[in-house]
Amino acid sequence: MIPAVSKFFLLIIFSFTTLLSAAPAQTKPARIAIVIDDIGYRYTDKHALSLPGDITYSILPHTPYGKTLAIKANANHKEVLLHIPMEAENGKELGPGALTSAMNKAEVHASLNESLAEIPFAIGINNHMGSHLTQLAEPMSWTMGFLKQHHLLFLDSKTSPYSKASTIAQREGVPVEGRHIFLDNELTDSYINKQFQSLIKHAKTQEFAIAIAHPHPETIQALLRLIPTLQQNNIELVPLSALYSMPTNSQTRLASD
Repeated sequence: MIPAVSKFFLLIIFSFTTLLSAAPAQTKPARIAIVIDDIGYRYTDKHALSLPGDITYSILPHTPYGKTLAIKANANHKEVLLHIPMEAENGKELGPGALTSAMNKAEVHASLNESLAEIPFAIGINNHMGSHLTQLAEPMSWTMGFLKQHHLLFLDSKTSPYSKASTIAQREGVPVEGRHIFLDNELTDSYINKQFQSLIKHAKTQEFAIAIAHPHPETIQALLRLIPTLQQNNIELVPLSALYSMPTNSQTRLASD
């Protein structure tokens, strides 16, 4: 015969176990990567490095502050991309390290080589502008061939809805993803907040999302406030490469840099 006290404790244990089994399982967090690009021309771009968490930084090649900020980001264990200028439909001036439709394969590779030599720990590239060049099969094939050779990834900034970059990257065996949300096309707190909520919604629906933003003071201030809200939305901020299916040799490169 079980004493009354023992029955009481058994009842408590049974009730607690029942409650635990009835509790819903914690859903796996969605994942977001935020890429801050256009870094390199302004001294104030350094403030982007103050953002919390696994922010990814994309650096314009051969710019006054680009290499210094890339080194600082890398030293802080942040992933770094090269933000390669590519020819736009509007003919806008591109700056150093640019790729254009007038270049041949050797010139494309030489330009990319010079940019990578400046920031050799870059894990890949994304396009700065490029609404014209990313629509052209041949320059994109040359670009992806270079990335494949150097075990680099590609992020399509999607400055053109007709971009062929992702399709050609997949064909060449280059790890590739595309940008989902631009956070700061308008530099108002209300707009950036609206875009950030769209980013959260996309991540929850699709399990991951990639945002691109820029080192504007307004953007930095908004992200300092918004990034901490990800956790309460069951969203994890991750380095860009975490959202890629990386070949073994690329994983080895990332681990060794």
